[in-house]
Amino acid sequence: MGNPWLFIIGMSDHSADNLPPASRAALDAASVVFGGPRHLALADVGDRGRPWPVPFSVDAVLACRGRRTAVLASGDPFWFGAGGSLSSHLEPGEWQTFPAPSTFSLVAAHLGWRLEEITCHGLHAAPFAQLRPVLAPHARLICLVRDGDAPEQLATWLTEQGAGDATLWVMQAMGGAEQRVRKTTANAFDLPDIAPPVAVAIDLRGNVGLPRASGLPDDSFAHDGQITKRPVRALTLSALAPRRGETLWDIGAGSGSVAIEWCLAGGHATAFEQKPNRVVNIRRNAEDFGLTHRLTVVEGNSNDSLAAHRAPDAVFVGGGGTAALFDQLFTLLAPGTRLVANGVTLETEALLAQLHASRGGSLLRIELAQAEPLGRMRGWQSARPVVQWSVTL
Repeated sequence: MGNPWLFIIGMSDHSADNLPPASRAALDAASVVFGGPRHLALADVGDRGRPWPVPFSVDAVLACRGRRTAVLASGDPFWFGAGGSLSSHLEPGEWQTFPAPSTFSLVAAHLGWRLEEITCHGLHAAPFAQLRPVLAPHARLICLVRDGDAPEQLATWLTEQGAGDATLWVMQAMGGAEQRVRKTTANAFDLPDIAPPVAVAIDLRGNVGLPRASGLPDDSFAHDGQITKRPVRALTLSALAPRRGETLWDIGAGSGSVAIEWCLAGGHATAFEQKPNRVVNIRRNAEDFGLTHRLTVVEGNSNDSLAAHRAPDAVFVGGGGTAALFDQLFTLLAPGTRLVANGVTLETEALLAQLHASRGGSLLRIELAQAEPLGRMRGWQSARPVVQWSVTL
């Protein structure tokens, strides 16, 4: 353990008298105590107390390095708490943690839910749209929210997503003397007098959420017609083979639909787009899908900025695929990077054929037709063929 100077103490919503002996001893030994006003009041630390700054920052705690310092946090400090923010600036052995049951654990225990079968979310500073990828038939969620108005706002958002029949439990001050639990539905939310700290447990019904197969409908995205169409997008994502935690460069992103679906699979992406109106659409799509924390948008010529960004695990060239761009990519990309490029012009098709001949991989010609009205009957309307080259460098 070394000689820690920082003691990160988890508290449920009760006074310091209910802390375990080791947590209490660490709190009593600290010369300065950081925490939210509620925790400082519950712990009755007097002049030793230092409320968190607004906006939140751990700098004041780090400035106490070498001085016995305590931090009070809700429940488990490393589950949507201050623990991770602090430890990222510290060396092993500088801190000791005394966790308490998290709000998620208290809520799940009250409802009889298995924690391993639900998803848990911290929405104090995050938009509700971040829940969109996890909405699914009969899914269960526990959400920490920022204030007393947030539960009703969350209920409204759920109703807008087609989940108005979801059952909601609004749960205040879990684990404390003022604990309060009330049940309602999203579309009939009418609970008054909600005060923080508050969590909302959600039990969804059927027919809600995004399909998880690649290739969402084109009208799911804001676009100006420059979009990788649904069936081609599905084939493109199959070739890109997204895995959770990986990074994609989407070059010539258009609407950003490929990058969006990559992020929905659990990855991060950087979308490069030259046209300002398309950049607006990409950003709107990132907001609508709750992916602004996963998708970075770069406006301008990608050739000028690729090297400045985190090396990718995969690259999609959806537009602007020139010999110069590929030469630059071959210089920048590490061995093992997956590269997929689509082309619809004869010139791009010829370039991809040359690259396939020189570097290998797979060359696929995609020809699709859709039934359309033809007079009083129907006929096949062919889309422009797409040539797709995919290779692992």
